[in-house]
Amino acid sequence: MSIKQLKYFLLLNILPPLIYIIVSFIKVTSQIKHIDSEPAHEMWDKGENSIVCFWHGRLLMMPFANRRGKGKVLISRHRDGEFIARVMRYFDLGAVRGSYRKEGGISSLREIISDLKNGYDVAITPDGPKGPKYDVKKGIVELAKLTGKTIVPISYSASKKKLFIPGIALLSPFPFQKFCFSGESPFS
Repeated sequence: MSIKQLKYFLLLNILPPLIYIIVSFIKVTSQIKHIDSEPAHEMWDKGENSIVCFWHGRLLMMPFANRRGKGKVLISRHRDGEFIARVMRYFDLGAVRGSYRKEGGISSLREIISDLKNGYDVAITPDGPKGPKYDVKKGIVELAKLTGKTIVPISYSASKKKLFIPGIALLSPFPFQKFCFSGESPFS
C-alpha cells in the first residue's frame, strides 16, 4: 500500500469515527443555548421539513442542530466530500452527493426535490466550499421557489473557539464552554 493510499484509507475509515467522538465530546461537555430559533422549532414540531442553510465555515457542529432526525446534507462529490459524507453517517444524517449547479447538478437537484417531498430536511451551505465566504449563491433561493419549502438559516458560535483549519476557516469550539445555536440569518 502506497503512502497516498494509506492516507486515503485513514481519511475515510479512521478519521470519521474519531471526528464523531471529538465533536460529540464537545457537545456533551458544553452548555448549549438556542436563540432566535422558535419559528424553526415550531415548524419542525408540526412535522414540516425545510431547506436548512449555514455557512461553510460553521459546519462542524451542525449535526446537533438537527432536531427532527430526518436530514440529508448536500455534499460535494470530491474526495473531501466523501470524508464529510462518512462523518455524517455517524450522526445518522444522509448525503446528497453533488452540487446544485455543477458535478451532476441535475441528478442532485432531483434527489433534493425527492427528499424534500419525502419529509427530509436538506442542509446546504449557500456560500459553498470555494466561496467567496459569506456570499449566498442564488441556487438555494431557486430551490426554495421550486419546492415551496422554507429556508431555515442556522449558525453557531462559542465562548472559546478557534479556526480549526485556517485555509478552510472552520470554526471549532472547545469542550467545557458555552455554545450557542442561532436562527440568525446568513442573508443579512
